[in-house]
Amino acid sequence: MDIAVITGASSGMGREFVYALDKQQQFDEIWVIARRLERLEELKFKCKASIRPIPLDLEKRESFDVYKNLLEEHRPNIRVLVNAAGHGLFGTFTEMSMSRQLDIIDLNARALTAMCYMSLEYMNKGSEIYNMGSMSSWQPVPYINVYGASKAYVLSFSRALGVELKDRGIKVMAVCPGWIKTEFFYHAVHDDTISYYNRYYEAKPVIEKALKDMAKGKTVSVLGFPERMQARLVKIMPVNFVMKTWCRQQGK
Repeated sequence: MDIAVITGASSGMGREFVYALDKQQQFDEIWVIARRLERLEELKFKCKASIRPIPLDLEKRESFDVYKNLLEEHRPNIRVLVNAAGHGLFGTFTEMSMSRQLDIIDLNARALTAMCYMSLEYMNKGSEIYNMGSMSSWQPVPYINVYGASKAYVLSFSRALGVELKDRGIKVMAVCPGWIKTEFFYHAVHDDTISYYNRYYEAKPVIEKALKDMAKGKTVSVLGFPERMQARLVKIMPVNFVMKTWCRQQGK
């Protein structure tokens, strides 16, 4: 049984990945993972592939056992894994909930790592992994501190994992977009600490570019010429200068 597995599939980037992959490829099933079962059920009527809703909260470690047991029961061939589940908070580190910030690490880094680890036993030559990073993967970002650090992990992890899996013929890509207007964005805004947003993108073109970049064998996908230039520049600029520039843009 050939399947795709997509986390964060109830909304935003994850949901758009479901639509894009269903249109691009043929799967026996698409396993869609998120907390809200009713949102996952809706996908059954919007896709040509058979949709298997799997309501899980990936911030909780017991969810990993549920997924692992499903894999052992069905023994699928995972052709595509998309780790799109994500959580963030924009604001001052000490003025936001410690628990919610630890949740960011649990979902953005720990759960993504676990999903890759458990899925790889069921992936073969030609399989693909898309991990959702961010433009904040490239630099330290004050006032988006923990989120940015978690996305830096995603970029580093994805690149290194891709090297380890090269001999198996499994490709890994970090998708690192700029500002995207999704549900995630509105949940992440804690207060008015972050007020400057240079430009917005829609989820659909980000994903379309990611699919094309994967076909070209790229390991990182960044939509937009200004974003690609920014990613290059922050690698050669002094870190303190980069952070001061960001803070100045936010009026700090």
